[in-house]
Amino acid sequence: MTGRALAAALDTAVRDTLAFVRAADPDAGAELAELHRTQLTRPAVVVVGETKRGKSSLVNALLGVPGLSPVDAGVATSAYLHIGPGPYAARAWPAGASEPVDVDPANLTAWASGDGQARRVELTHPAPLLQYLSLVDTPGVGGLDPAHATVALDAVQRATALLFAADASAPLSQPELAFLAEASARVDAVVFTLTKIDAFAGWRRVLADNRALLRTHAPRFADAGWYPVSARLAEAALATPDAAAALVEASRIAELQHALIDLAGRGQHLQQANVLRAARGELARLDHAARDRLQATEADPAQLAAVRAQRAALAARKRTESRQWALLLNTETQRARIEVVGSLRTQIADVQQRLGERVDRLGRDGLAALPQTVDTELQAVAVRLSQDLHDTFRQVGAVVLAQVFDDGELEQVLARLNATLRHTLSAGPPREGSGDNLLIALSAGGIAFMAGRGAILGASVLGAGTLASGGLLIPVAGIGLGLAAGGYVLYRRRVQTDRQQARAWLRDVLTEARAALTDEISFRFTDLQYALSVAVDEAVERRLRELDAHIADIDAAAATDAAGRARRRAGAQADHDAIRARLAAVDDVLARARALTPAPAEAEETTRA
Repeated sequence: MTGRALAAALDTAVRDTLAFVRAADPDAGAELAELHRTQLTRPAVVVVGETKRGKSSLVNALLGVPGLSPVDAGVATSAYLHIGPGPYAARAWPAGASEPVDVDPANLTAWASGDGQARRVELTHPAPLLQYLSLVDTPGVGGLDPAHATVALDAVQRATALLFAADASAPLSQPELAFLAEASARVDAVVFTLTKIDAFAGWRRVLADNRALLRTHAPRFADAGWYPVSARLAEAALATPDAAAALVEASRIAELQHALIDLAGRGQHLQQANVLRAARGELARLDHAARDRLQATEADPAQLAAVRAQRAALAARKRTESRQWALLLNTETQRARIEVVGSLRTQIADVQQRLGERVDRLGRDGLAALPQTVDTELQAVAVRLSQDLHDTFRQVGAVVLAQVFDDGELEQVLARLNATLRHTLSAGPPREGSGDNLLIALSAGGIAFMAGRGAILGASVLGAGTLASGGLLIPVAGIGLGLAAGGYVLYRRRVQTDRQQARAWLRDVLTEARAALTDEISFRFTDLQYALSVAVDEAVERRLRELDAHIADIDAAAATDAAGRARRRAGAQADHDAIRARLAAVDDVLARARALTPAPAEAEETTRA
């Protein structure tokens, strides 16, 4: 298919599918329409993969700038790095801040590390590749566990395409495959690269194993091309001009660079494919509901009895266990709050001990710089606390929902629950900071429950099987904590070069910080408890209404004669067939859209095991 024909097919498929979904479910249609309206200014390729797979080294090799993206096993997933074209400069969004601050590009490691100060860093550079696209590096430590994967998936939301990095040390792991499945539900085009081929002589065997794993666990990518590369050899080429040509050829980096440029030239088409990929998830949910309606036309007494029993059991549990659910939610919330406050107390005590010992050793210049040191330490505490809250909230939500719904019910509930949480939390006005003096600057906006486009992803992504690994998406808005201007003024008035006064000032600042953060923690857990309570109640009611409608369909079919049931069956079958036909049409266009992803011109030896 020519590029023009594929573009026309994508446009038609997106237009027709959005109209189809809007007619069946206006809310889901509105979500898709909002996604479709997003304007693409520059294609963004997000580099994802497990920790220590050489992602940052790969980014540097692609750009031809060693050390541009921090290469450090200590860099955590608390920040991702967006690299675009322009003069060499950087800015960062400190945790909780709504506006960025300019930072020294040479100091990116400090901002992006686990003890750093930012959740997002933007870097501009005049590298040639950036004239065609932006790159997003998602560094991390600890693997693609739920917390780390959430940050990477947040970056994926901005992706035109994914560059999935695995290395040649071993075949793809189960967490990698699971992450790929979730990320690729949002982004249609995925380019695969195998890094570190210079370090592992058996990389061809690993590549063959990866293809076999994808064939089994992610058939959509069974025939995807892989780009084997060596970032180390590409970097060495820059340092040794005499051998540069041979090293570049051995690194294979040029082929991947050309592929990404080719991909960027198809950015508008890729965006259309992403919308269509999201719409497919919604069609799958509608297909499930249509199968239920078709089954109801059989008027099967056994089915009717089963649905009535399910409805009665849920209603009975609502009557008899709703108080138990509320108590469980309260217990889990209070337990988690105490744990987080305890962790905060420990962190503040550690900061006070370390800085107190440092004060005893500091000279005049060191004492003058103490406020900046305190500011950095407080921001690091806020970053860690935000991540603690994020992890804890997910755990509380998982415990409560597992008690309320069984696996089958969860599949119906989770696709809509996140939207309810988002609405509940956004309905109230933002809170002001809890600090009442100028020592502490605390951004105390309410909890931000991210819908994660739950309505778009549908039950296929946010299904029962994903609950333990993050089916309930509750990323928390970052807490911003640092020393405000008043803190510096008060320090200059009280301290100057007096160590005793410096220790007293430090104690006062940290006491105020702990009090402000303790209040913020309490507010956020109160918000969580209320939002989950409302969301669970609404989910139970919605599920009861769905079961009532199913029972009514079966009763209506049973009350009609054979001819009437045949007509009802024909209508339900027509609805189901229409959805299946739309699904087939979407799948056909998405299959043809695979041509948008460039395939490497692999030599024969590359594919041999």
